[in-house]
Amino acid sequence: MTNANEQGVLCPEGDVVASAVPQLRSELRDLVSTGVRRLVVDMKNVQMIDSAGLGLLIAAHNSLKKMDGEMSVIQASSDILELLTTLRMNQHFKIEGQ
Repeated sequence: MTNANEQGVLCPEGDVVASAVPQLRSELRDLVSTGVRRLVVDMKNVQMIDSAGLGLLIAAHNSLKKMDGEMSVIQASSDILELLTTLRMNQHFKIEGQ
């Protein structure tokens, strides 16, 4: 988790699943409370995301949007990229693969 002038990076260290969501949510709140308005979620260490993880991404996007912010997902695996695209999340925030 880093923050530099309204820009922040969240880099989960493992899969974005229900057991990891509380910690990630806390990190996201910390970033937003420090003034982050452009968030990058770096998924280089993530191999799997479940419905709780998807909900976290949507909630983060919605929170940032309310503050005129934006979110993007980078370095998503091909499976995660395909899932996010199938769910049309790419219509709401930028998504890039590895």
